[in-house]
Amino acid sequence: MEPAFWDSSSLVPLCIQQPSTPVVEPLSKQYSISVWWAASVEIRSAFTRLVRMRQLTSNGQVQAQITLEALRTNWREVRPSDEIRDRAELLLDRFPLRAADAIQLAAALAWASGKPSTRTFISGDAQLLDAATQLGFQTIQA
Repeated sequence: MEPAFWDSSSLVPLCIQQPSTPVVEPLSKQYSISVWWAASVEIRSAFTRLVRMRQLTSNGQVQAQITLEALRTNWREVRPSDEIRDRAELLLDRFPLRAADAIQLAAALAWASGKPSTRTFISGDAQLLDAATQLGFQTIQA
């Protein structure tokens, strides 16, 4: 498998049937999953939001969490560091990103060891993909 950094938005459709599920399922067979340390929190937040919006049942949430736990057994996490925090702050000055997205992108840069042109970044967020592209990542829209 080729390595890739997966934004949380690209992992939710692996856990819950969504319009982008047919796109991300084949990607999950082609690319290994590397994520930011707090990705599971963001993903579970998405599940809870969908339940509140009545787009996901409680049973669906339980199944999604089981799928998430299975994904977690095989993914690689980028741990927090001062470097990631500092880089995220700089990314906020450069790109129109939310804080969590800046942290994910900073984690992806750390994961890429400063060589994003040799790495793939997968996301369902257009602004985040645009920033990742400008930084040199090979990007895939989820």
